Amino acid sequence: MRAVEALLLFGNLLIFVTLSVRPPRRARWLRLSAFIALTTAFAHALVEGPRWQMLPAYALTTTFLVIAIRSVDASTGVATGWSAARRIAVGFGALGLTLAVALPVMLPVFRFAHPTGRYAIGTLAYHWIDAGRSELFSQDSDRPRQLMVQVWYPAKASPSAPRAAYLADAGAVMASFARLQGMPAFVFAHFRYVTTHAVAAAPAAGDQSSYPVLLFLEGATGFRQMNTYQVEELVSHGYIVAAIDQPGAAANVVFPDGHQSPGMNLAQFQSTVRPSYMADRLDSAQRGVTLPNGRPFAESSIVPYLTKDALFALDQLVALNRSDPNAILTGKLDMQRVGAFGVSLGGIVVGEACRLEPRLRACLMMDAPMSTDVVKAGLRQPSMWITRDTASMRLERQRAGGWPEAEIEAHQTSMRAVFERLPGAGYFVQVQGMFHSNFTDIAKWSPLASRWGLAGPIDGQRAHDIVNAYSRAFFDRHLKGHIAELLDGPAAQYPEATLASRRP
Repeated sequence: MRAVEALLLFGNLLIFVTLSVRPPRRARWLRLSAFIALTTAFAHALVEGPRWQMLPAYALTTTFLVIAIRSVDASTGVATGWSAARRIAVGFGALGLTLAVALPVMLPVFRFAHPTGRYAIGTLAYHWIDAGRSELFSQDSDRPRQLMVQVWYPAKASPSAPRAAYLADAGAVMASFARLQGMPAFVFAHFRYVTTHAVAAAPAAGDQSSYPVLLFLEGATGFRQMNTYQVEELVSHGYIVAAIDQPGAAANVVFPDGHQSPGMNLAQFQSTVRPSYMADRLDSAQRGVTLPNGRPFAESSIVPYLTKDALFALDQLVALNRSDPNAILTGKLDMQRVGAFGVSLGGIVVGEACRLEPRLRACLMMDAPMSTDVVKAGLRQPSMWITRDTASMRLERQRAGGWPEAEIEAHQTSMRAVFERLPGAGYFVQVQGMFHSNFTDIAKWSPLASRWGLAGPIDGQRAHDIVNAYSRAFFDRHLKGHIAELLDGPAAQYPEATLASRRP
């Protein structure tokens, strides 16, 4: 809860207590306190910004002010008509205070844990057009494939600079996200107030000539910032991370000219992805790929098309390193030390990209099955999988639905199959108590995420700490050449995690 919000609620609570007991004969100060509460409400709206979760608090402030004005004589300060005012205050106030406290606590303007590395964080967004491919998720067959890519990078510290928004286009993106989840569009309207530790267009850190580069791929119906907890941690330790918003897969992609590309719902999109890793488990009617716009599609799944986004972005990063139009990142990207990581759908795409692209020297797949092509061909690079055990997947099905047994089997066996055939270094990490959303920022969106079945029984911050520790250790060892003792065996500090490893 934000500071002025807490102050407003505290003021309403004091007035409620005062109105609920018999006041002294002279109660002019009650009117004054009600006006102070009203002033605090205006200050909150101006300084922090209004949001719908605070509507009960606004209503209480107004109601208490009316009661104070009507029940206290302005000239004498004597309380009049107090019995009626008291009944209204007790009846309306108890319910109002409950809602006034519960709503902003359940859906807060959340904050990210401070990254543990020594670098400050800068961020830039880029609009890249792949003129050689048409946009598959558009009625216009002549529209080229376009991507929005956000880059985070080690930056010079700027303590007084304003922090970048979590989502630059929060209104459009989260309205689409809510729609895809079957929720009203306003539910996530408060995301426009969420900020990060990054500073837009901050000067790049100058202690190194260049930094290792990581591609990040989002999950279906997600957005490029959906693993900010992980991105910021990696960047603070000296990595440049480029996250790709993939139209069709993302909840919504907003482009600089204002046009938008809303995504498909999860059921629709799963029908385009499952054939990549479950073809032998699907009947003939389930194997075809159907796009919502009716466009024909020759591939057996959408994964190869999305993989080309990652390969195109890799080429664009090479060009960016030669000449950044912002004059900030030129020469800062070490394109000889490049890795990739992704969650869910993004993990599938990362696996496929690593199969095809030797420039990707370290591959991290999080809670994602591997495509049949990857299972057959294997991966050559050092690779890590971070996932959860079968029991946790079944618990998620029990609490939140989804995850049929065939899906769980494909999920677990395909990852394990690729891991066990690695010719070089590999790591397979399973974390008990994790649900799918624990691998993303979603677990931070509400302290009640676990109670609602949106996150597993593991503490949300604890889950993020574990993912961050293993992902950083992996990239530190295989892109920086650092010692990473965490990858050498069981970790006493993370008893929830079990690690299997392979040596070259």
